[in-house]
Amino acid sequence: MENSRFKVFRIVAQHLNFSRAAEELSLSQPAVTQQIKALEEEYGVPLFDRSGGRITLTAAGNALVPFANKLKAISDEAYEAVVGTGRHPAGSLALGASQTIGQYLLPQLVAAFLRENPRISITAISGNTDEMLRALTAGRIQLALVEGPGLRKDVHIEPYMEDHMVLVVPASHEWADHEIEINQLKQEHLLMREFGSGSRRVLEAALSKAGLRKKDLKTTMELDSTEALLSAVEAGLGVTFVSRWAVRNQLALGTLRLARVRKLRLSRMFSIAYQLGPEPTGNAGAFRRFMLHRSTELLPRVTGKARRKG
Repeated sequence: MENSRFKVFRIVAQHLNFSRAAEELSLSQPAVTQQIKALEEEYGVPLFDRSGGRITLTAAGNALVPFANKLKAISDEAYEAVVGTGRHPAGSLALGASQTIGQYLLPQLVAAFLRENPRISITAISGNTDEMLRALTAGRIQLALVEGPGLRKDVHIEPYMEDHMVLVVPASHEWADHEIEINQLKQEHLLMREFGSGSRRVLEAALSKAGLRKKDLKTTMELDSTEALLSAVEAGLGVTFVSRWAVRNQLALGTLRLARVRKLRLSRMFSIAYQLGPEPTGNAGAFRRFMLHRSTELLPRVTGKARRKG
């Protein structure tokens, strides 16, 4: 079992908010404050700076964070090892997922995994690819499911599924269900994800390879989620490229349509990432094996292709 003082410290350091930490820990705020005070007295240094109307980590607090995360990981591994000697695995699993995976794929995959492993408790966070890889190396999560190329060298990344990005346009757009030449993209406002997004890196690399420079494109708007991109396209603010998984509902409803860009291939791999070292064991290892061998067969097919212009 995780040491209670270190657990309280870890949660407060994560939120930098005593009341939110107390809520997550199911403790009163005075109890959380008391645990932090006891830990600070034990070390003889303050771990949090409470001045200036906000809470920040001191140098000592920052130094303690990775060790608190390691203690949590060791505690989880010990629990998994013990309960793993029984017939059914149990314990917890912390996952991170980049936004497209987290919103459109992860719920179905987790549901299928839990049907086979009902005693495992899963928590998940989401953000862009860079954010999830940072959470992984910081020890906040055990596995990260990411899209696009990971630029970090301190994690191990394994592809588990190919994804295709598609050009999405308003239902009434002249490109809807047609094939266009790549230079026609210069004519339209192109909506993009924010920097740090795996989707953006894949798109920029493909367009550059096809001969389109950034300055040739009217990238007048950047948004921090796929849903925001699709809503902006529905509002007539431009066109965008997203994962085929993200636009299934809008295509079925007829609120958005696809266009095809001649000779532009936008494929990427969805990948599972874990920290460098041995392959994950316990619950993390079970979920990794599940993703590598079972994920593709559990997801529905995606339909909706653009017709050739004729």
